[in-house]
Amino acid sequence: MKPEVKVVNIVATGKIGEDVDLKKIARELKNTRYNPKTFPGLALSIDNPSAVLLIFKSGKIVCTGTKCIEDVKKAVNIAIEKLKSIGIDAKVEYVKVQNIVAYVELGIELNLNAIALAFLENVEYEPEQFPGLFYRLEDPKAVILVFSSGKIIIAGCKTIEDIERAVENFCNELAVFGFL
Repeated sequence: MKPEVKVVNIVATGKIGEDVDLKKIARELKNTRYNPKTFPGLALSIDNPSAVLLIFKSGKIVCTGTKCIEDVKKAVNIAIEKLKSIGIDAKVEYVKVQNIVAYVELGIELNLNAIALAFLENVEYEPEQFPGLFYRLEDPKAVILVFSSGKIIIAGCKTIEDIERAVENFCNELAVFGFL
């Protein structure tokens, strides 16, 4: 049985223009947070789809909080429309997915000590410090956080296909060592 992958967060970066007036955005738009003394960017919250866009004076943006790539595009386009509505010249120059975080429930308990010994390379496991095991997968490049409950978190992939391949490859490795 193939475990169901659930995406919990997508982080994308992009560019929407040059020399963006963050003070004007903070003054004129709702759902913004801007305190240049503590952080150089402005946070714009979008409700539907749920996302937060960090907008920087340079025109660079970071979109986080969505659960599918289509929602990244929708959130960025909504932000562009909001900016245009207050006279800010903005357009999408590019948007690129940087990281997808997902989780899977394997449905079995896992012996993390045994997995750490079996995998040896690419593993960090210090149960006194943190209850999960970190496994660095090479193909595709991903970090997999494994818990004894059988839940795993996958991070570092840029496509849904890579997330699915990471889960499949990790599960195959678990099976080789008799853990699945």
